Amino acid sequence: MTVRSTTAESGLPAEFAVDPDWWRQAVVYQIYPRSFADADGNGIGDLQGVTSRVPYLRELGVDAVWLSPFYPSALADGGYDVDDYRDVDPRIGTLADFDAMAAALAAAGIKLIVDIVPNHTSDRHEWFREALTAPPHSPARDRYIFRDGTGPDGSLPPADWRSAFGGPAWTRVPDGQWYLHTFTREQPDLNWDHPQVREDFLRTLRFWSDRGVHGFRVDVANGLVKDLPEKLPSQAELDAMPQDGSHPVLDRDEVHEVYEAWREVFDEYDPPRFGIAEAWVAPERRARYASPRGLGQAFNFDLLEADFDAGRFREIVTFNLASVRRVGSSSTWVLSNHDVVRHATRYGLPPAAGNEGRAGVRWLLNGGREPALDTGAGLRRARAATLFTLALPGSAYLYQGEELGLHEVADIPDGARQDPAFFRDREATVGRDGCRVPLPWSAEGPSYGFGPGEAHLPQPSWFADHSVAVQEEDPGSTLNLYRRALAHRRRLRAGESLEWVETGHEQVLAFRRPNGWLCVTNFGDSAVDLPEGEVVLTSRPLEGGRLPGATTAWLQT
Repeated sequence: MTVRSTTAESGLPAEFAVDPDWWRQAVVYQIYPRSFADADGNGIGDLQGVTSRVPYLRELGVDAVWLSPFYPSALADGGYDVDDYRDVDPRIGTLADFDAMAAALAAAGIKLIVDIVPNHTSDRHEWFREALTAPPHSPARDRYIFRDGTGPDGSLPPADWRSAFGGPAWTRVPDGQWYLHTFTREQPDLNWDHPQVREDFLRTLRFWSDRGVHGFRVDVANGLVKDLPEKLPSQAELDAMPQDGSHPVLDRDEVHEVYEAWREVFDEYDPPRFGIAEAWVAPERRARYASPRGLGQAFNFDLLEADFDAGRFREIVTFNLASVRRVGSSSTWVLSNHDVVRHATRYGLPPAAGNEGRAGVRWLLNGGREPALDTGAGLRRARAATLFTLALPGSAYLYQGEELGLHEVADIPDGARQDPAFFRDREATVGRDGCRVPLPWSAEGPSYGFGPGEAHLPQPSWFADHSVAVQEEDPGSTLNLYRRALAHRRRLRAGESLEWVETGHEQVLAFRRPNGWLCVTNFGDSAVDLPEGEVVLTSRPLEGGRLPGATTAWLQT
């Protein structure tokens, strides 16, 4: 096998360059680049802004950065409508800026993961532009999923399918044919049965790997391969079909042939590259995406959807550790990302009453007014949940701003919103802009240090008190808690096993790692006694030596 080298890794410590398992226990920090740091003052975060904040990331103590889409895009879906998979959006930088950022991260010992969006391109991609100028049933259209319409004159869509953001999933082009788009009409689905589609993405994987990228977060990883019958099912029939590997559009077994080919590319590098699947599939089918023959890892979003409840947390952890053990992967732990209400806010709302994870959506739909948000309780629970997940075996994925204890921004004027979900289905959602508001780096300035001018999404005045500059001066801040936690986690790393310890309290969970690292989380309201051991870290101060409600403690026993 030929091993490919990258310039970004030269001259670094050996463990950075060759450790093949670095991702199994990594702390990964997700950057939504348009909202992280704006160096050129155009109101949009950029790659030079990321580079300028590498010292901050190093001091935070993360192992890797996951960069959300930075490709040329019309931003019909926050950059997930990609015009060119092997270039940078000129509004946020150049390939030279990308190389400088990758080199700066590597010099700081931080690896780089990038988003790849293989289910669909944008409607400005050169392939789709070619398809529109080509006649129906031509080879140029075979890279996408075009169909003739129904009805006497073909003026009706091939099926009544709905897109993920509301509205129809089929759009008609001027010559009368229709194309499929699972998401917005600006995101036409690719035909993954086409060999040119498969080969071009292998080229893209090598292009970024050669520039120092170590891994790929795979968007809609379960949606690529489709098998559409001549007579398409209705939306109701599609919804009723089991997702057992034979569904026409979701989680087909054949999708793993794609990732086995990707694995061959990953293994051309030293250390091998890896992928992490965003696959919203049945929990029992998720592990296959994490197979060592495939991507290597898959997101489990179970905690992200769960209420702050001891029984639910234990059930989720037990299931997921057993699941990844069967395929030889490691689990992932996620509490927030760019698609969901921030967990400090979710935990400050009343329990979702059997509809886990939906309380935050209902709160946003009510303009952040109902139900009442208890910001203090939400932050206490968020800090406790963070220490709980950071103590677990597996990878922890953090979302920018959670280390500042940021809440969701609810009161964004309709005219300032950007998320297509808001414009297409206002009755069901106000979109995801509230978790994508640019970060506050200082307590002053037109965008609180995000950049020299205004930010592309409005920031609330309370961001000043949550800024990096303010929190750095406060030893008890959420930022300093994250810094201490990541430093201790690095020191206490303890393999990939876990032993539950009975506490005698229904709402108190405790588990021990092999080197005597004990994590105790009180999900209840009343303080409880701690077991014997040296207290290493707590998510908030103890009360007379006892563990308060909504608090996690790490002990060395």
